[in-house]
Amino acid sequence: MAFGLLAAAAAYAEPPRVGADAYGDWRQDAPGVARRIAPDALPAPYESRSASRTPAVIARPEGKVPRVPPGFEATLFASGLDMPRTMRVAPNGDMFLAESGGGRILVFRGRERSVFATGLTLPFGIAFWPPGPYPTFVYVAETNRVVRFSYRAGDAKASAKPMVVVPRLPEGGHWTRDVVFASDGRSMFVSIGSSSNLARELTGTPPDGLAVGAGWGNELNRAAVLRFSPDGKNLSIFATGLRNCSAMAIQPATGAPWCVVNERDGLGDDLPPDYATSVPEGSFHGWPWFYTGAHPEPRMPAARPDLAERVKVPDVPIQPHSAPLGIAFYDGTQFPAAYRGDAFVALHGSWNRAKRTGYKVIRLRFEKDHPTGVYEDFVTGFVESDQAVWGRPAGVAMAADGALLVSEDGNGTIWRIAYKGEHP
Repeated sequence: MAFGLLAAAAAYAEPPRVGADAYGDWRQDAPGVARRIAPDALPAPYESRSASRTPAVIARPEGKVPRVPPGFEATLFASGLDMPRTMRVAPNGDMFLAESGGGRILVFRGRERSVFATGLTLPFGIAFWPPGPYPTFVYVAETNRVVRFSYRAGDAKASAKPMVVVPRLPEGGHWTRDVVFASDGRSMFVSIGSSSNLARELTGTPPDGLAVGAGWGNELNRAAVLRFSPDGKNLSIFATGLRNCSAMAIQPATGAPWCVVNERDGLGDDLPPDYATSVPEGSFHGWPWFYTGAHPEPRMPAARPDLAERVKVPDVPIQPHSAPLGIAFYDGTQFPAAYRGDAFVALHGSWNRAKRTGYKVIRLRFEKDHPTGVYEDFVTGFVESDQAVWGRPAGVAMAADGALLVSEDGNGTIWRIAYKGEHP
């Protein structure tokens, strides 16, 4: 049997850890370790005390590289970046990066970088329109608006100032704003996180005309995925109850939008799970009244039993406080065939858990384009000790050659994960 086939099979060799064994900290992390957190077997609220343990970010130790599965290799792709977050690859193979801290969009052609645009306010989401081989615009979601730049294949610098598409988005609170387009290009999805941890002010009867599960007041048009036409008009609420859908992706095989979501704090170390999930039109995902399905939030002064049966259970619960920030589906051919159709998620890492978790890239396992609920460690090794980390994964993207690119904003680097083994 070829080595490539053995390496691919090795990722599935260990059965997923379940129940209490699915939890832990960075010491149990290693490429290939799989977990499944069952939505119907969660710990009770306050079984453990919540913590505040922001890590010290240290310089990368000399010679240190991320850990990857057998047959793969991690190499440094870029460094010296200012809060590198979302990466999106143009049809011609150029990689666009949101350098959120620097207020810039960079373009990488191979390892050569150019400044595409500057003067942006916390840019995060990047999307090309129309979908397909010949986009004519690059859209950028800033924290307060959505703009677009005229684009021709190969442009390494914007040819003109940005055109404002959505002039105002809710500001404050969770600041990341992602933007993706439906496969047919007719709908633009923009994710907006909540302004608070729990929205205790959402009491009484909701105002008329709101979408199911939508917030109001300070949470109006927040904790949601909004839908616009590509010109920024025709606003509607596509999905609600997503506390912080920090990043989105369109599943290539189905055209379904997906979110990775940072859940609420204060219920303990192991509650509630963060998650990755498909986002059907009109879906309600629980926040702030419920979590992980119809588990009631004990701190909300006004319960909403009318919504209990409407809550969508997350497709892939992830260990609480892992802080997912990026998602990308793998439809390339450089990795072994077993990876095709799976998704990768960047976990920024916990600041609010007694035992540190996250700080890695995980792989979501799919079977026949359906999530299994199992995820496994794919890139680990960024944690140096209980107190210190040298990397905080933030974004993932599939490069034109099928390698996986991982941005991390602790030391401002991008890593390239390539398969070096033999293919069967």
